[in-house]
Amino acid sequence: MFARVMSFGVSGLQGYAVGVEVDTSGGLPQFAIVGLPDSAVKESSERVRSAVKNLQYPWPASRITVNLSPADVRKTGPVYDLPIFLGILAAEGPLPAPGPQQAFVGELSLDGTLRPVAGVLPMALAAARSGVQELFVPAENAEEAAAVEGLTVYAARTARQVAAHLTGSAPLCPTLPAVYDADGQWRGPDFADVRGQEEARRALEVAAAGGHNILLVGPPGTGKSMLAKRLPGILPPMSYEEALETTAIYSVAGLLPGGGLLKARPFRSPHHTTSASALSGGGTVPRPGEVSLAHNGVLFLDELPEFSREALEALRQPLEDRVVTVSRVHGSAAFPCRFMLAAAMNPCKCGYLGHPTRACTCTPVMVEQYRHRISGPLLDRIDLHIGVQPVEYDALASDRGGEPTADIRARVAEARRVQAERYAGLGVRCNADLPGNLLRRYCRMDAGAERLLRGAFERMGYSARAYDRILRVARTIADLAHSETITAAHLSEVLQYRSLDREAR
Repeated sequence: MFARVMSFGVSGLQGYAVGVEVDTSGGLPQFAIVGLPDSAVKESSERVRSAVKNLQYPWPASRITVNLSPADVRKTGPVYDLPIFLGILAAEGPLPAPGPQQAFVGELSLDGTLRPVAGVLPMALAAARSGVQELFVPAENAEEAAAVEGLTVYAARTARQVAAHLTGSAPLCPTLPAVYDADGQWRGPDFADVRGQEEARRALEVAAAGGHNILLVGPPGTGKSMLAKRLPGILPPMSYEEALETTAIYSVAGLLPGGGLLKARPFRSPHHTTSASALSGGGTVPRPGEVSLAHNGVLFLDELPEFSREALEALRQPLEDRVVTVSRVHGSAAFPCRFMLAAAMNPCKCGYLGHPTRACTCTPVMVEQYRHRISGPLLDRIDLHIGVQPVEYDALASDRGGEPTADIRARVAEARRVQAERYAGLGVRCNADLPGNLLRRYCRMDAGAERLLRGAFERMGYSARAYDRILRVARTIADLAHSETITAAHLSEVLQYRSLDREAR
């Protein structure tokens, strides 16, 4: 007897249809799974066998062959347990064969309980595109799948519930999709707790308003990490499209906490011993790395010079292209990585170069060697370089806190709204994404700004990339000031945010 059940798999971030074909025939009892299965898929035979018996269904005393089509695509993970279970019962007769408009995903425990699987959101998106009308998933994956429009999602806790639904004896209730409501509240650390550091606070506001990369340079204990951890709080809430993109990445990585779409922008802070593969993505089967897990959020690299040279250089292409392609033996995958890079470092190896009260013990050669751990091309891709100095005692002891996160976030959201209206229909989300061919159109400077930038360019020897990034940051500062034209005042502020360029001279 033969039965076919629809299921789905994931390659990179893309879901694809998988036909689970089950054939039971005469001969010595045997259970074979073909179609390029990995170890987790091959082990489905034991999980399915135990689940069938423990749910009191008859196990066929025949040869069972399961084919996962297309046969030239490698299948990974335990996602096919449920469709194999249903296919065996449909081939033997206890269950009716599901229709082509129904699809099933889920891992089985030995007692028939359904366990959640990774990558359900990309599978659900692929199911909706391919015309599937009903998707059956483990209960823990239901809200995630229900976020896809045009798809009826059924949540089940056991394989018996799915079987009862197919026979009509106990129909399941569809999972109602939750209305996406962007989270307007920030529950993390507040900028009101920060004392002093007005220049760094202003620079972080500019970075958030335009989506620019930022580097904080200062002695130990000046609050660099504390400031960076407050950066996500002043970013505007994610749109539905951004939430869908970010949730899909976390779903594939198996890091989705549950409860539907992610609403808070991600903040990733890998340790400086992280490898290049962990940052950019990799593995035998390509998986998203830290740059992709920070998509639509912030990637914070503390102690930037302590990262390996290989890891830092791996950031260059993702920072420029906003997408990283991972190629491995078992295929290649492209993962989006539109993130803000926030980094922090000491000014020298001992950390006290330029400190007002503590002497630096580093020689000029040691300082140069420490700075050279960060290559020029990578530094060129960071828009703002901010010096962070120790806070004076009076500021630390003051009862008056700084401006709260909510007020800064309101200004950032207004600047982002202006940018969204300006770039409507161009595929540009913020000033940092503005392509070079559109800079001249949207970054109009007055005569004073033109003269100032010309002088700085000739004196500092900026690269063409640095020139473009200066214009993008100036556009953001003008947006915060509600100005359509970039003035000399806006440009002067931008040039103050390139401290490492001045020191390199």
